[in-house]
Amino acid sequence: MGHTSARATRSALSTSRQLLALFAGLWVSAGAWAATFEVSDTATHGDWQTATLTRQAGGEQERHFRAIETVSYDDASLSVNATPGVCDLPRLEMRVAFEGQDRQAATGHVPARLRVDDKTLHSAVAEFFTEPANDGFYVHFYLDDQRGLLDDMDGGEQIFLGFEQGEGEPWYMIFSLDGAGAAMDSAQLRCQAALLR
Repeated sequence: MGHTSARATRSALSTSRQLLALFAGLWVSAGAWAATFEVSDTATHGDWQTATLTRQAGGEQERHFRAIETVSYDDASLSVNATPGVCDLPRLEMRVAFEGQDRQAATGHVPARLRVDDKTLHSAVAEFFTEPANDGFYVHFYLDDQRGLLDDMDGGEQIFLGFEQGEGEPWYMIFSLDGAGAAMDSAQLRCQAALLR
């Protein structure tokens, strides 16, 4: 399937409302998160981009290198994030914008399944949380074989994210992988170069 079909699968109902319905009742209190990142050094790779994120945290500069896809949905993005010191352990994250939502910090977990094209189906735990000073809803994915999934993403066309809904059918999102390999490679190179400075 071509990557344009990812855009065609969007429902008339916004992604943020679907996720609110999906995770309703699972929220528990979490600690506060703050501080906004400054974005610099952006570069485009097909449907993906590479960017450097920095912010001051506790008197020190925090820096991350991100490969990100923002074209498949108007209100959602998928990213692979690398941090100096642990460049070899990139994190897969999804963000959904909740415009006008007034809510407290929250977190929860649900089973998830991820697949690139018709390759291996990867089981995961999706940890989702909000930040009170931010209009985003975040999802971190914890996989037994994250390296295998990232390798699949490198040469794939689409990634399918399936969130379990108890006894109901999983709820899916689909992101394009056009340019993902180049963007992830660029983020990794930036991360490794930052260790040499």
